[in-house]
Amino acid sequence: MKTIKQVSDLTGISVRMLHYYDKIELLKPSNFTDSGYRLYDDEALETLQQILFFKELDIPLKEVKEIMASAHFDKMQALKSHEKLLILKRNRLNGLIDLVNKTLKGENTMSFKEFDMSEYFDALEEFKKEHEDEVIKNWGSIDEYDKFIEKSKSREYELAKLAIKQYGSIQKFNESTKKNFSIQGANMEYLSTIKKEDLDYYLNKEDELNKKLISDLSKDTSLKEIQQIVEEIVNMTNEKWKFLKLDQVDMGENYWGFSAQNYISDPMTIKGMDEKYGNGASKFIGEALKFYSENNK
Repeated sequence: MKTIKQVSDLTGISVRMLHYYDKIELLKPSNFTDSGYRLYDDEALETLQQILFFKELDIPLKEVKEIMASAHFDKMQALKSHEKLLILKRNRLNGLIDLVNKTLKGENTMSFKEFDMSEYFDALEEFKKEHEDEVIKNWGSIDEYDKFIEKSKSREYELAKLAIKQYGSIQKFNESTKKNFSIQGANMEYLSTIKKEDLDYYLNKEDELNKKLISDLSKDTSLKEIQQIVEEIVNMTNEKWKFLKLDQVDMGENYWGFSAQNYISDPMTIKGMDEKYGNGASKFIGEALKFYSENNK
């Protein structure tokens, strides 16, 4: 057992911060001395190590708590993911230092090694080969689908962080991706029988709710009236997935948080939504979904 002061000296985390971790129930002490001082065993120190890894990756403490509390959280797999992400972060910093040096020398080139999510991208390529008709139906053409893959690759590090947040690890994200593609593939015949007017019903309903949601961008997204509309969107989406017989698709434990992040930070999503609903619409929808996801676990 180590005292809170010893843990602070060992890790560099202040006693005050360890008190805060206890307060938010992120890291509880293992026991207390007779005088009421906190004590931490090896298991608690392992948990603290995990927290510090997530912290180093700039993941907010609230999200760290959600990830570690997830039933899908696997310590060993998380360590492997941490290692890859930290190596990537180190390489990015080294790349920036190299860029500064090259710029000082009058050069203007830059190269970064991306985080390896090749298994996910391989799954996308495999889906294209096996379901070309579905790809063309959803993306308009094979070329557009290929552009989607390339743009996804350019955001590999960001996608990796989101995958860990949503599924607990890159491995589980990849497994879910393959499973979901399998479900969609098996469901192709049924999807091809859906009438356009039936699909249009959900598209029109989604459009109607989005317009209702962003009717006044000056409103606080946490307001009850805004969150009621978000709940309508969530219920409608669940209904749509059930109608499409895709309700068995594994969207992870934080699907709406993942979607919210796309609306807030993904350039393609922001461009498309703002062009359709007006400047600021994508961010507003994202913030509304983010509040919903954080308060409806």
